[in-house]
Amino acid sequence: MDFNYDTLDRLRRDHPAWRLLRSDHAPLVAGFLYRAFVDRSQRSLPESALEDRLEDELFGLRESLGDDKFPKAAREYLDDWTLPERAWLRKFYRDGSDEPHFDLMPAAGKAISWLASLSDRSFVGTESRGLLVFELLRQIAAGSEADPAGRVEDLKRRRAELDHELELAGRGEIRVLDASAIKDRFQQLSLMSRELLADLREVEHNFRSLDRQFREGVARGAPSKGELLDASLGRRDEITESDQGRSFDSFWDFLLAEGRAEEFSELLDRVLRLPAIREMDPDDRMRRIHHDWMDAGEHTQRTVRKLSRQLRRFLDNRAQLENRRIMDLLQSIESSALVLRDDPPKGKLAAIDGTKASIGLPMERPLHTERREVALRQVELEAGDEDLDVSMLYRQVVIDRQALADHLSRALETRRSVTLGELCDFRPPRQGLAEVLAYMQMAVDSPNASIDEEHEETVSWKGRDRSNQPVLRSARIPRVIFVR
Repeated sequence: MDFNYDTLDRLRRDHPAWRLLRSDHAPLVAGFLYRAFVDRSQRSLPESALEDRLEDELFGLRESLGDDKFPKAAREYLDDWTLPERAWLRKFYRDGSDEPHFDLMPAAGKAISWLASLSDRSFVGTESRGLLVFELLRQIAAGSEADPAGRVEDLKRRRAELDHELELAGRGEIRVLDASAIKDRFQQLSLMSRELLADLREVEHNFRSLDRQFREGVARGAPSKGELLDASLGRRDEITESDQGRSFDSFWDFLLAEGRAEEFSELLDRVLRLPAIREMDPDDRMRRIHHDWMDAGEHTQRTVRKLSRQLRRFLDNRAQLENRRIMDLLQSIESSALVLRDDPPKGKLAAIDGTKASIGLPMERPLHTERREVALRQVELEAGDEDLDVSMLYRQVVIDRQALADHLSRALETRRSVTLGELCDFRPPRQGLAEVLAYMQMAVDSPNASIDEEHEETVSWKGRDRSNQPVLRSARIPRVIFVR
C-alpha cells in the first residue's frame, strides 16, 4: 500500500477500523468487543447473551459517568454497530436457530489488536522472535534449494547438529531453557495463536463477501446465468488459488492430519504445567486454542459449502424457468394453430428465408461407386442349447451405501478421525472390492474426508476363487481419512 495523502485520507474516511478509532464511543466499543470476543476467543454469540453483557456494561458506566452518557438501550447500540457505515459486528442467523447471532468483523479485530499493543508490557521478549526469524530464513533457503549437492550439505549439517545433541544427552548434559526463555517463547506463542484466529476470521470474511455478491447478483437479475457464474466462479477461484487460499488449505490439512490434535493437546498440557508458565497466569482459553482453530476453519468451510449450494440452486431455478418458458411458447403455438384451423387465412401464412446461400460446387460431388451385391447363404436354423447356466445373471452385487455410512458414523462416535484401513479392520468388507470402492466414492463426495495419495495402506477381505473355495484377498489403496 502507498502511504500517500490520498490513500490515507480515503482509509480515514472509509475503513471500519479507522472509523472505530475516531468514534466518540471508541472506549466502550473496543473494550466491550475485546472482552466479549477476543479475550474469550469467541467465534459468535447469540443476541440475548451479548445484549445482557452490554446492558451490564452500560449500567456500570451510567453509575459512574451519569445517566446521560449512554442514553440508548443495549440492543440499539448492537444494531448501530452492525450498520454498513460502521461494520464492526456482523448479525446473522445460524443454521437451525431462530435467534440472531453476532460475530466480530475483521476490521474491528485489527483495531482492537492495535489498541492492545499500545499498553506497556512488564516483559518484552526478543529472543524467541529472533530465533523464529532465523528459523524461517533457514526454511526458505533450504526449501528453495534446487541443487542436490546444496541440499545434501544442508541435511548433513542438520544431522551433525542432531548427533552432537544426542551425544550430549547420552552423557547427561541436557540443555534446558531458563525461566526467561520459557516466558519469552510462551508470550510469542500466545500472540501468534490469537493472530491466527484473526487471520481465519478474515479468510471467512472474504468467502462470505463472495457469497453476498452472488446473492446480490441473483436478486438484481443477472443478464445471463453464464455471465453471473463466470463472475462468481472466477472470484472464488481467485480466492482459493491465491496465496491466502492455498495457505489456508495447507493449514487445514495440517490440522486434520491423523493424531495432530492429540499431539498438540499433549504438548500444550506439558507446557502449561511448567512453573515458569504458571507464574504468568495464562488464559484458560490457551488450553483449547487448537479447538478454536478447528471451529474457525469449519466456519470457513461451511461458508464455502453454502456458496456451492447457492450456485447449484441458482442453476436449478434458472433451468426450471427456462423449461417453463419453452412450455409456454409451445402452448401458445398450439393455441394459435387451433384458431387457424377453423378459419385459415387467405394466401401465404408464413415464410422463412434461407439462413445461408445454397452453393453447389461441381468438384464436391462424389464419384460414382459401383454397388456390390451381398450374397446371403441359406442356413438352416438350429435349436439353441437349453442347458445354459444363467445363474450369473442373478449374481449382481448391490452396495448399500447407507449401511456403510451408518458404520462410519458409529466408528466416529468415539474417535476424531478414522482411516479406511481401520474401518475394514473393524468390519471386513462383505462384498469385496466393490465395498472398498464405495467407501472411496463416499470420501470423494464428502467434504469431511481427505485422500492422502502420498501414503498407502492395505485392506483385506475374504472371498472365493473360481472353484468357490475361500481365499484371502487384499488391495493397496491411497490412505483415506474420514473426519468427524
